[in-house]
Amino acid sequence: MTGTIRSMEVAAHGAVDDAVDVAIVGGGLVGASLALGLRDTPLRVALIEAASPPSGEARWDERCIALNHASHRIFDALGVWSALAPHATPIRSTHISERGRFGVARFAAGEAGLEALGYNLPVRVLGETLLRRAAALPNVAMLCPAALQALEPGGDANALSLRLDGERRVRARLVVAADGMDSAVRRQLGIDAERRDYEQSAIVTAVRVTRPSDGCAYERFTPDGPIALLPKPGDACSLVWTTPAESLRERLAWSDEEFLAQAQAAFGERLGRFTALGRRQSWPLSRVVSARLTAPRTVFVGNAAQSLHPVAAQGFNLGLRDVATLAERLAAQVREPSDADPGAAALLAEYETLRGRDRLRTADFTDQLVRLFSNRVPGLGGLRHLGLLALDLAPPLKDAMLWQNLGYGGGAPRMAREPA
Repeated sequence: MTGTIRSMEVAAHGAVDDAVDVAIVGGGLVGASLALGLRDTPLRVALIEAASPPSGEARWDERCIALNHASHRIFDALGVWSALAPHATPIRSTHISERGRFGVARFAAGEAGLEALGYNLPVRVLGETLLRRAAALPNVAMLCPAALQALEPGGDANALSLRLDGERRVRARLVVAADGMDSAVRRQLGIDAERRDYEQSAIVTAVRVTRPSDGCAYERFTPDGPIALLPKPGDACSLVWTTPAESLRERLAWSDEEFLAQAQAAFGERLGRFTALGRRQSWPLSRVVSARLTAPRTVFVGNAAQSLHPVAAQGFNLGLRDVATLAERLAAQVREPSDADPGAAALLAEYETLRGRDRLRTADFTDQLVRLFSNRVPGLGGLRHLGLLALDLAPPLKDAMLWQNLGYGGGAPRMAREPA
């Protein structure tokens, strides 16, 4: 080995040789979670992130992410839930409806014997906590900002060329692509992905309401797309409004008063009146599903494996189950020195088998939900109405959707199944 690579802008303990066991490309929520999942292993890990670490202050309208029950358990197993819990707002029930129809589907934590179905958590808090904990691990080196320039597959290791204060090279026995829906790793390896542009964007903001949410998350389907409100502390709620591409510019240009009035008209008055509006942000919505979950000495997790529509808040939670499964398999692989290759073909094949059912089930569930409630075919509205009634009245169907939303619909890693 020739020289070492030291962390750049994020403090880490010591340095990592230019030959590592696992190189995680992408130091966001998914990549940092995987680094934590490998904390009790002898694996040498490089966590590679192209962007400088985010910073910010707490705001009432800051962007949040909805964690389901399985994700809550995984973060507890990773040792970070105690730090996250003070900032997390419990989601104790959900209410699903369609504008113009009275059919409603309701789910409550008590139906599953739980205190909460999930939690609404500021993205800032989650990101800062994960990065801080990962940077403190003795077997992890943070390389940031470091952009992937090239990836060369090899027999016993893959070689990564990075732009990091000049060009650096890292050899890794396993490369984990956690670098998002437009994965540079996937592009370097020439792996295709199924892409579907929903011709929609999500406007994300927050509102203050006059009626307490009591821990209920609402999803209301409208002809233009769903509008969701999730509980935040006090009288605030996160608001996610799916918007047709042709209407995005107009909605973003509305005054706060006009936006509040239009959002109120779309959602209704189950939470009383909207009295204040936070900062608006928007993201285009598409489905990107990698044609493969693995390649030689490479595995894809999170949005690099599958990026989904935010309806029902399935995407990040699915990616976290990718992380937990991979961390468990890698930990098992290195318990015996004779079986210590983290990039072994058999291990990657096992990972792909374990994740296949959950991945396809969740991706298809999300896509079908978008299509069902976006379709204006005459007569289909009545079927949707009956479907919502059936969800509320037919226990087997309701239970199946409840467990899917909790994160247990297609099999779950051990971390998610053990009590938090």
